[in-house]
Amino acid sequence: MSVSIVARRYAQALLELGVESQTLDRLVDELTTVAQAWDASAELRNALENPLIAHAMKKAVMNELSEQIGATPTTRHALLLLVDRRRTKTLPYVAQFLRELADARKGIVRAEVTTATPLSETYYARLQAQLEKMTGKKVVVERKTDPLLIAGVVTRIGDRILDGSLRTRLQSIKDSLMPQA
Repeated sequence: MSVSIVARRYAQALLELGVESQTLDRLVDELTTVAQAWDASAELRNALENPLIAHAMKKAVMNELSEQIGATPTTRHALLLLVDRRRTKTLPYVAQFLRELADARKGIVRAEVTTATPLSETYYARLQAQLEKMTGKKVVVERKTDPLLIAGVVTRIGDRILDGSLRTRLQSIKDSLMPQA
């Protein structure tokens, strides 16, 4: 079964548990924190995915990680279930899908805004207002920088990309000037 399908199922179940226990925001934050630790630490991934490491040791690692972040029992049980079912590699996807489901429930969309250099707060506020007008939903702007853009802004909302970067404009000019072979 695909990692994506499995992750969506876990995320849906966690969404329902979070709503029922009224701890959805905290559940999302805790899973995101653990997923970030997973992405950042090759040692953690190896400890939880290596078949030579005893199952009890993997559970101990996950329990320790849960304690370090002050995880709720729901989060701790979910993490241990992933260990028990040998599904720990789905953890980043579960966290991502859970955030998306929680955001959709609140009517929020996330916009990833990439710029060559950090811009002023007023620019981000104006951009957020414009994106909210365009989508008709509350928009949370996640900021990134990429010096390769040279100048301009690339905004991604879901599968929609608004590319106003100088790099892309220069590439368009180059493509239009180059003869087609």
